[in-house]
Amino acid sequence: MQILYIGCPAPERLEAERALAAAALKVVWADTTASALTTLQRADMPVLLDLSRGAAALQTARDLRLRRARTLMFAVVDMKRPHLTSDAVASGCADVFSRPLGPARVVNALEREGAQLRGRRPQLRDGGGDLYSLSPSMRDVSERIALASTVRAGVLVRGERGAGRRAVARAIHAHQPNAGRFIAVDCAAFNAADLERELFGAAANGDGSGAGLPARDLGQVSRASRLHDAIGGTCYLRNVIAASPRVQERLARVVFRHDATLAETGERIALDVRLVAGVDPHIDQAVREGRLRGDLYRRLSAIRIDVPALRNRRDDIPALANYFLRAICASRKVPPKTLSRSALSLIVALPWRGNAPELREVLEIVADASEASISLEAVLDSVRIDGGSAAPATGRTLKQAHAQFERDYIASVVEQCGGSVSEAAQTLGIKRTNLYRKLRRLKVAGDAVAEIRKYHSRHIA
Repeated sequence: MQILYIGCPAPERLEAERALAAAALKVVWADTTASALTTLQRADMPVLLDLSRGAAALQTARDLRLRRARTLMFAVVDMKRPHLTSDAVASGCADVFSRPLGPARVVNALEREGAQLRGRRPQLRDGGGDLYSLSPSMRDVSERIALASTVRAGVLVRGERGAGRRAVARAIHAHQPNAGRFIAVDCAAFNAADLERELFGAAANGDGSGAGLPARDLGQVSRASRLHDAIGGTCYLRNVIAASPRVQERLARVVFRHDATLAETGERIALDVRLVAGVDPHIDQAVREGRLRGDLYRRLSAIRIDVPALRNRRDDIPALANYFLRAICASRKVPPKTLSRSALSLIVALPWRGNAPELREVLEIVADASEASISLEAVLDSVRIDGGSAAPATGRTLKQAHAQFERDYIASVVEQCGGSVSEAAQTLGIKRTNLYRKLRRLKVAGDAVAEIRKYHSRHIA
């Protein structure tokens, strides 16, 4: 399959070509809108648009969308300029990739969007390595994922519910070619006996659950077990604290020894399974209280990955919101909808205390709008002023909550506009002088003011 790559800097073409070749994609290069259109007239193919040229690249995206509405288009951004993600989404790009390109992300996006374009419901993979990691706060996560994929050691993924712990586990798994199966088990979904049977299978003696096993046989597994299914692959454990002491003991033994006794034959087998545990931020307290065995904790946490909450990785929100919205539209078999620039700015500004699931819930509501482009008003009607559908913050008056919301929203828009006060004022629908007045009155500070100063130093000094 061919893919048209527009505007890729010459020094980076070899690396990009190798990455895309790993995804069975042959690259056709173009440097201008005119040459891209000429190529697409000969043969339609997906488009990768490098945003290194900033405004000029975004204009190319708008031109292509205007003249070739059904051409699949994706953007490639540098982590140093993640604010361009919002502009790419608003310009009609179906998804946004960070540099260097990850073949799995590209392939998943092509399959998903191609299915939608052909009027079919896409078979969305559960995570599938689709980790949105454009934000600076996700750079360390990406580095830790790469490290974790090179060793067969336990991995502890810590973060709030919905922050993407499972997606991180899938990304670790996806890093390895021919990595076997990805098996997920929620330890809180079973009682003690059923969880033991789910993980280790029926025992060769006792009552079949493993309860009658002597201590020396706690390393036993059967072929009909989730751990046996995961040999050569990854077993993701959610809510491991909910596992009984006996299951925790058996897991600790398996993680430590990497082998087991096959219940059906009694032979020793290599249990080459990467165990990844998704846990909440207070896992250390659970260890101190004895709810999680210390030896299991140490063996699972050979590598630790802390996943930031969605509100702490706002640069990822535009592409993630677009991904959810297009998937929702595909599941309902309706044409893809887009988010207006102001609606997207509002979505980025909200705190999302429920993380990605809460974001998706709001998009499920606004996707019912009859308009093809979802407005700011539609989003406002679907969220609380104190942030999404989460419980409101206590101890503040309505006026204080409104001021905090306005401050966060304005700061987010200024950052997305790269520090350009004129562009931010246009997005907000107010005059530039009024925006300056609001910046002073609301005491908007931090990254937004730093972006304004950088913009002035580049364009005015």
